[in-house]
Amino acid sequence: MKKFAACFILTFSLALLNACGEEKPLLSAADYDLDAETAQTIRGVKIGDGADVFLAAYRDYDILSSVDGGDYQYLAAEEIPFDKPLTTILPSFFVDGTAVDIDTFCKNNEIEKGSLLSYLTDEAYLEHHAVVYQYLVFEWADGKITDIRSESMDYNKDGSYYTAN
Repeated sequence: MKKFAACFILTFSLALLNACGEEKPLLSAADYDLDAETAQTIRGVKIGDGADVFLAAYRDYDILSSVDGGDYQYLAAEEIPFDKPLTTILPSFFVDGTAVDIDTFCKNNEIEKGSLLSYLTDEAYLEHHAVVYQYLVFEWADGKITDIRSESMDYNKDGSYYTAN
């Protein structure tokens, strides 16, 4: 699992670099909470729902998609092939408990997007800031959600498993 998280973070960062410069709204920490009994999101999306319900809740956010087990990439909502084996992810970085707009964060800290992970995982930065990467994972088959998970990586606790290039 630790290696998966590190690989996923790297995949996310590479996809992030390829994302459109279009500004998207940010999810809050509460958006990553799942009802323990139903695995329903705070926005009412649950296992068995289709693309219409998912897109009504998350269309305006950055959605990473992996089709047929391929690499994660950003696809416009209307381009996501929900009828194929698919994994969609809604990712966010939180610094000191606040969701971070990547473009603004990089501009304010005078760093390139390609240096973001190195910056966020640097020991000196982590001494003064709490950095958490959260993501909702939706597994799809035949146009329906088959699984929903909320996962996270706390760089202050788990960061030693990831080495930025």
